[in-house]
Amino acid sequence: MRENYSPGVLSVLPLFYVGWADSVLGPSEQKLILDKIDNMPHLSESDKNLLKSWTDQNNPPSEEIFKNWSLSLKQFKDDWAGAQKDSLINLGILMAQKTNVKGDYSQNPKVFNALRDLEFVLGVDEPLNSNILEQTLQGSTTDYIQKSPFTSTQIVDFLYGKNLPLMNKITALISDPFFHNSEEQRRNKDDYRNRILDQAMKLAEHEVSYHPFPSNFGGNDNSSDTTVVFESLAFGDISLLIKFGVQFGLFGGSIHMLGTKIHHDRFMKDMMSLDLPGCFAMTETGHGSNVRGLETTATYDKETDEFIIHTPSHEAGKEYIGNALHSKMAVVFAQLIVGEENKGVHALLVPLRNEKHEELPGVTVKDNGYKMGLNGVDNGRIWFDNVRIPRENLLDKYGHVDKDGNYSSPIKKSSKRFFTMLGALVQGRVCIALASNSAAKKALTVAIKYALKRRQFSQTDGTEETLILDYPNHQKRLFSRLSRTYAYHFGLQALREKFANQKTDEDIRKVESLAAGLKALASWHATDTIQECREACGGKGYLSENGFANIKADTDIFATFEGDNHVLLQLVAKGLLTEFRSEFSDGGFMSIVRYLSGRFSTRMSELNPYAARNTNSDHLLSSEFHLSAMEYHENKLLFSLANRMRNYIKKRVDPNITYAKVQNHMVTLAKASIEFFCMKEFYSAIDEIKDSELKKAMSKMAKLYALEYIYENRGFFLENDYFNGGKSKAIRKQIENLRSKIRPYAETYVDGFGIPKNLLDAQVLES
Repeated sequence: MRENYSPGVLSVLPLFYVGWADSVLGPSEQKLILDKIDNMPHLSESDKNLLKSWTDQNNPPSEEIFKNWSLSLKQFKDDWAGAQKDSLINLGILMAQKTNVKGDYSQNPKVFNALRDLEFVLGVDEPLNSNILEQTLQGSTTDYIQKSPFTSTQIVDFLYGKNLPLMNKITALISDPFFHNSEEQRRNKDDYRNRILDQAMKLAEHEVSYHPFPSNFGGNDNSSDTTVVFESLAFGDISLLIKFGVQFGLFGGSIHMLGTKIHHDRFMKDMMSLDLPGCFAMTETGHGSNVRGLETTATYDKETDEFIIHTPSHEAGKEYIGNALHSKMAVVFAQLIVGEENKGVHALLVPLRNEKHEELPGVTVKDNGYKMGLNGVDNGRIWFDNVRIPRENLLDKYGHVDKDGNYSSPIKKSSKRFFTMLGALVQGRVCIALASNSAAKKALTVAIKYALKRRQFSQTDGTEETLILDYPNHQKRLFSRLSRTYAYHFGLQALREKFANQKTDEDIRKVESLAAGLKALASWHATDTIQECREACGGKGYLSENGFANIKADTDIFATFEGDNHVLLQLVAKGLLTEFRSEFSDGGFMSIVRYLSGRFSTRMSELNPYAARNTNSDHLLSSEFHLSAMEYHENKLLFSLANRMRNYIKKRVDPNITYAKVQNHMVTLAKASIEFFCMKEFYSAIDEIKDSELKKAMSKMAKLYALEYIYENRGFFLENDYFNGGKSKAIRKQIENLRSKIRPYAETYVDGFGIPKNLLDAQVLES
């Protein structure tokens, strides 16, 4: 039986309901709440005693009491439905007024302020869009789905801008049935590989491969467009994406970026048309990320004017080489030996097969066989037994050998030459990062659309079962990843622009660092998101017909493609110390400390009691708070890393051992730096939006991403007294509130990714 509460109790009931439904009250909150109740001018003594009895953390309201609260709230459902749903306080006042209370609470500032103070202490100072109260009052959250004030078309235009026409062209092309590979067609790797090869040739026919190459060979001289192509192809079959990337990004990119006119004239056109299929032979079984340690040799024979390519041991064989079974030629990375002197790793063009596709003498290629995924890509291992090639096959933009055996290079320092050669191929990391985020977008689109169809359990007997996306836990699982996908999108767009416009050495260094960091975070994010989306679809997600099996298996390798993620993040961290990386002497590290102290001190003013305890909604939802907190996180990690390294050097610890000791710290710093970069780019993009509704929509995503990040790292912020436990809890409440605000427009947000329906490749969305 429902209990009849007094008007005074009803006025605070919504606050108590959300406060207790959300969490258990802590001891410090309990004392503050009691004080606020005592100071409420409109409550009788019996009202106060009843409310105080509901604040005991050791004796929380019983299930029966909670049910009474729910019934009391539902009594005012119709009145509330027509009112402005803007705050818990207004709902409480509405409920009190409907009981014919004497006086008008809404016109009494003392009552309103007292309720506002209680709302603040309870930590529920947020607009009335909480799932908890919505479901109680409406019986089903389905009722609060609203017509979106912004459109998916607006989001698509905002996300892709000038790149949208090319993106639409690519997605329209691969939407053709010719590019669809059924489950049956995927099961035999040899047939699947041949289909992917035919599809790659079709892309070349449509000149999709031509974008980055010189115009005198029919190209567009536009490396930025290539990244758009890669990002778009990732919405389709990932095996085709990788086949395309190996041929035109790695093999073709090496000829273009590391070769000179003789190589361009001889090989470029056939490479672009796929008449010359090639591969990129860098990685060895015994040396993965350590490219400088490769064992394959290229020894110059002055007598014959040839290089001799040789694999000195079984473990020095080239490993996991994409396109190895279809290729006629390989770009081989080897130690260049000239006159018995090792000039370091260089790239050379080595023919693999004749016109009958038979392996040439001294070349051995073996199939890697079936893999976890990407079985449409012909990965193999390659060994060379004293294979001779013409001297001109050295890709000699950064290192030339003349007929007399004289070596020359425009870059005198060998270490700089090595990193310049690898830096010329940074496009691969940019593309893998973009493709990773495309895969996350695709998984989220399927999972969220499915969650808007699938129902499970009813709120009360006899009512329609609830959409699974209406459950707060489902929102937590999907919306958190949705907001991060949006944030990474803008970080990647900024990287794309920087990559296309790099001119100085400083520009190149920044692009290399950002590409390394974003490739690591985006590929990990894709793996995590795809798995969560698969689970969110239950058994349907496990069926191959719904796409998760393939996208999960095919993208898992991205974490180690183009460099192991942990190694790449260490490169990012080293880049943050680049001004002082020459040698770690006492003086050098004092310079680091002074430099970092200057950056760090700009944020020390935030470490004051008021800022640490400020739980006001306007503050917690402000971009200033988000950016300041994330910048503080990066700066403090950078400062403490430099201090640790300085202390090791003072103790005369070897630099290599020093790096090993701070390895985990470096990875944490790199992650913080890249996340902060994405946050800045996200807010910068939002600042440019003219449409107010679209601006609000994107701001919700940005705020959710920022607060999720801050809350995930609350241990750091609490340890450093950046905020206290009360503020941490208030942040969590704001996160939950933001998710509930995103819920009504979830489908619009994922439709904004612009993925054609048939590329989603999910039968579950058809039923």
